[in-house]
Amino acid sequence: MIGSSKREQLIQAALELFSKNGFHAVGVDTISEKAGITKRTLYHHFKSKEELILAALRYYDERFRNDFMRSVEGKAESPVGRLLAVFDVVEEWFGKEDFSGCLFVGAMGEYPEEGMPIRRVCQESKVLTREYIKGLAEKAQLKDAKQLAEQIILLIEGAITMAQVNKSSLSALHAKKAAEVLIQNSGPFV
Repeated sequence: MIGSSKREQLIQAALELFSKNGFHAVGVDTISEKAGITKRTLYHHFKSKEELILAALRYYDERFRNDFMRSVEGKAESPVGRLLAVFDVVEEWFGKEDFSGCLFVGAMGEYPEEGMPIRRVCQESKVLTREYIKGLAEKAQLKDAKQLAEQIILLIEGAITMAQVNKSSLSALHAKKAAEVLIQNSGPFV
């Protein structure tokens, strides 16, 4: 965290704690301590814990999604290759020491009330990821790109859950095999 602003230090500390322990279980005292910043400074940057959670989720979404897309695009050149590379990137994520499942699903589980800003940020992230997948399917000229994107997202989400439950990255390989069948059955437009 050296060289980052106090606000960014707080966000990074909060993300690490939220990922490991959930949102409700982590208090602002713990976040302040982890960031090495006073609670007063925390409240200078964020009016409430919810505001900090929102900032942390937005920060995470931007970085995670951008890294995800860059990694996918670095693994394959063709749109179909990139659709499948999604699962290679997911598999690498599962193998990371700090993998603890989907931060957005966790947040939505802890904040189940419809219309809450925290839920909206999580939903927006999922929509943007689906749109990226849909864009790849469209570039590949596959039939019903929207439906295919929904199916691939279901495979990714299921793989994330199984990787978290089983502490194994094998679910990414299984999901990739299923995606290969879906892609093959979506053949190009005639």
